[in-house]
Amino acid sequence: MDRPNIPLNALRAFEVAARQGSFTRAAIELRVTQAAVSHQLIALEELLGTTLFLRTPKGLVLTDEGTALHPVLTQSFDRIGSVLDRFLDGRYQETLNLGVVTTFATGYLIERLPDFQAKHPGVNLRLFTNNNRVDIAKEGLDIAIRFGEGLWPGLHAAPLLTTPLTPLCSPEVAQALKIPQDLADHPLFRSYRSDEWELWFQQAAAPCPKIEGPVFDSSVAMADMVEAGLGIALLPYHMFARRLATGRLIRPFPTEITTGKYWFTHLKSKPTTPALTLFKNWLLAQEQVPST
Repeated sequence: MDRPNIPLNALRAFEVAARQGSFTRAAIELRVTQAAVSHQLIALEELLGTTLFLRTPKGLVLTDEGTALHPVLTQSFDRIGSVLDRFLDGRYQETLNLGVVTTFATGYLIERLPDFQAKHPGVNLRLFTNNNRVDIAKEGLDIAIRFGEGLWPGLHAAPLLTTPLTPLCSPEVAQALKIPQDLADHPLFRSYRSDEWELWFQQAAAPCPKIEGPVFDSSVAMADMVEAGLGIALLPYHMFARRLATGRLIRPFPTEITTGKYWFTHLKSKPTTPALTLFKNWLLAQEQVPST
């Protein structure tokens, strides 16, 4: 049936009558007369060429055809209603629950969010930071920004940033670092990706010492420890540009490695909402960190 010919009023009357089980109660909900409801339903049955209700002394009983049609209409009207409910003060409103790696949030996203809010005031963002280990479905998230190779079952993944890793340290520690081998004289902090230091020393053409430093699940926590002069960490230095610019952190060697990217991910099984599309397009259009 062509969309212009869909009898919306009659379908609405049928959905309410089927849900209420009564023409009288349907008329009360729709704020029309019982005769008007009956007329709409008779017209719908004639249009479809089938009977939708059996009129019994105990009330209305759906036929097989009515039983097939009713849940489809209920779901459709509920979805329309949920969208209309989001129009406040004449403007569409939607909330996005966003899970984001803490390093990406503090080093890149937060300073850019005012631009998104100014352009899309109808989207309310709720941020939940994590250590890159997140379950979108279980945690009720619409989006997760995470670091890795982009291979997560059941998720759409769009690449955002490549942020190389390089050793960072405090100014005091940097004074003692002349060649990569000097790193072995200091605690080398590790993330849960255990092979990063080995890859870096390989790239630097230097022997890798035995790595025995503490293991962290947060780059921000490692940066805080490094800034305090307690050790050295492999960090995505673009995410700590402000600390490097002020001299709180030092990059002692130019060698860097790339072990993954930041990705924009969301569930394949969940419908894409207008707000999700707006945020994704905005984020992908942002100025990227300088390439190396």
